[in-house]
Amino acid sequence: MEEIHIKMEVRLLTLVEKEAIEGKQYAPSSYFNPIEDCNNNWIISNQECENCVVTDYLWVKDLPIIEYCPKPVPPIDEL
Repeated sequence: MEEIHIKMEVRLLTLVEKEAIEGKQYAPSSYFNPIEDCNNNWIISNQECENCVVTDYLWVKDLPIIEYCPKPVPPIDEL
């Protein structure tokens, strides 16, 4: 079966930036949730950046854009 690859762009964070925003509110009822990609980079979604309205975190709109590379998901063992 052929693997389907959909290109998705995300924003690249340094460890210091990740720690500064993790769990912080960027809009009403919305909180930053950085994750690691397949290259062990910390990233946030473009949606988090685009929807950010909190003055202290508007710098995320200037973060570098990279292509998302998901971490491989280990297979679920069948019981």
